[in-house]
Amino acid sequence: MPDLALPTTDLHPSWFEAHAEWGPGLHEDGFGLLPTDEIESPRGFEAWVARLTDEPDHWNTNGTRCIYRWIVEGGKVLGGIALRYGSDETVMRTGHIGFGIRPSARQRGVATWALGRMLDDARGLGMDRVLLVCAEDNVGSAKTIERHGGVLESIQDTKLGLARRYWVTIGSRSTTSI
Repeated sequence: MPDLALPTTDLHPSWFEAHAEWGPGLHEDGFGLLPTDEIESPRGFEAWVARLTDEPDHWNTNGTRCIYRWIVEGGKVLGGIALRYGSDETVMRTGHIGFGIRPSARQRGVATWALGRMLDDARGLGMDRVLLVCAEDNVGSAKTIERHGGVLESIQDTKLGLARRYWVTIGSRSTTSI
């Protein structure tokens, strides 16, 4: 059974394995990884993890409050998920929740499970609805969002291409399982 874990340097080898699986140039949403993060060296990786975990109620570099979690099973990093809260420009562009699952862990229900857990966290923060954004052609993410009641607001042209914008109304406690 997977778990949502705080980012940690203890998972460096497993995280790097997941990162390599995505390949160069591909987006790994949910990890809070910036182009300026130097993750190749142990020291750089440690600095990145520290940036993600300095405070439980973390402000990311865009000034948005953000909680980062890694999706881990048996010591293996399967993906990442982030909960951004507030209503600033960054959140309205990228969504309240972003997630990414490494290719070898897809189609197992991991993203659906993790999104359900983050929706529970959002509910705990007093949020009554959240925005999720995915690439227009990302059928897997669209289905995951729709499984949690996501309602398509629009498809918009962005700097990265067409994006689907969904709103999820947070109701009673999630019962989603893998």
